[in-house]
Amino acid sequence: MNRKKLVKNGVNTVMGVNEATRDTTIHTDLANPQWDKKATLTYLGATIAQIAAMTGLLWGMDVAFRYFELGALAPWATTAIACAFFAFVTLRSRLFSLLDNTRNSGRYTSLQRPGWAPPPLAFPIVWMSIAVLRVISAYLVWSAMGQTFLSWPLILYVAHLSLGDTWNTIFTVEGRLGTAVPMVIVGPLLSVAVVTVGYFQVVPLAGWIILPSLVWLAIATALCISLWRLNGQEPLYPVVSASHGS
Repeated sequence: MNRKKLVKNGVNTVMGVNEATRDTTIHTDLANPQWDKKATLTYLGATIAQIAAMTGLLWGMDVAFRYFELGALAPWATTAIACAFFAFVTLRSRLFSLLDNTRNSGRYTSLQRPGWAPPPLAFPIVWMSIAVLRVISAYLVWSAMGQTFLSWPLILYVAHLSLGDTWNTIFTVEGRLGTAVPMVIVGPLLSVAVVTVGYFQVVPLAGWIILPSLVWLAIATALCISLWRLNGQEPLYPVVSASHGS
């Protein structure tokens, strides 16, 4: 039992998963559902802002590499710096989000789940494995693009991370199960498909390495749809909270 708890705590620490400390659920008025236009614009604006900020970070890394001549270091040192950067971006992309991007297992455990649903601990373990593959594939693309961070495949990658963070806010933080369905399809799933194709065009090996991320997100999408169907089937768009409904 202690070993299982140790593994759980270790994985959650790496992935930034915390236990829920407060209820952040948006309690929607399903009797008289009204489109929450403010929330929709907030999600859109925050996602665009995060993509812009992370794209700026890529540009900043190029500037730093030129200014400090980091590319002239020993190959192992340059590789270590690049991989550390991609690990930071991959594991902590939510730091660039304007939304509440708390990671916790409380939402998932509180829902009625299909019989095939993975146990809660499986998610941080799988995501940690996916993160390693993402870092490796991003590094390969970076190398193939002449050690350039601000390149179109990596811009697509940070856009994918940003869309995933917005989905996390919608599903995990706010509990908008209906809105989470179209968002996971047009956000994380579609964007990782685009990233995978882009990587294949630059470095086929990088495409194969990130492919499991596409497979996992396809499974996660099916699970998201199943959770929505089993837990009320609220509208597939943000609904005004009951406390602010007319």
